[in-house]
Amino acid sequence: MKLGAFSISLSVKDLETSKQFYENLGFKEFAGSMAQNYLIMKNNNALIGLFQGMFEGNILTFNPGWDENATNVEDFNDIREIQLHLKTKGIDLMSEADGDISGPASLMVADPDGNVILIDQHR
Repeated sequence: MKLGAFSISLSVKDLETSKQFYENLGFKEFAGSMAQNYLIMKNNNALIGLFQGMFEGNILTFNPGWDENATNVEDFNDIREIQLHLKTKGIDLMSEADGDISGPASLMVADPDGNVILIDQHR
């Protein structure tokens, strides 16, 4: 199963403070904006999303069809294939992708410890 680019999405209290902290660890701003209350920070192929006021807790994020540079990859599993696979394995979904359309969609699951996993396909 090819889940695509991986990042951790962190719920932060102060976006500017978090940005400075991760810059001190060697991360650079990659996407997003302060005005939109989120930044994607990158260090080589490591990605961290910083989100202020958008959700509670932290989320593991996968982007089918993208690599760590948000560049399209040709060989990937569509989110609807992933969703079907998860269902056949008996995994309960918190939210589902619409199986009747193609293109961008997302789904969410929680692991046995309650960690939320977002699978977010942008194409």
